[in-house]
Amino acid sequence: MTNPETPPTLSELLERYALLRDTLLGLEAEKEELGKQVKAALEAGEEAETDLYRAVLKVTRRVEYPLERFREVFGDAATLEVATIDKKKAEALAQAGDLDGERLRDLAKVREVQALVLLPKTR
Repeated sequence: MTNPETPPTLSELLERYALLRDTLLGLEAEKEELGKQVKAALEAGEEAETDLYRAVLKVTRRVEYPLERFREVFGDAATLEVATIDKKKAEALAQAGDLDGERLRDLAKVREVQALVLLPKTR
């Protein structure tokens, strides 16, 4: 155990970070699986509760605007202003031959974002 008066080294911080990340990843996977099972049971009409919680299904709504109708109502300029290009869909069109893949790559802008990644030392 480290001395509370001595700040941890960078390696110690990294070790703790990795431990927490791995623990959270495992817990998130387990939580997702349990959530699927509970949701399926609730959808089938079952009820579930503990001393502290009662499980219910909450409906959320996401507003979407149909592209063609938006364009009809607000015009090309407004549509272009609010539009975003789905990278995966554009690349799928290029793979299918519907878009010129080389021209698509030429259009691409690369934005760099830094993220902390842990590389396993054993392989």
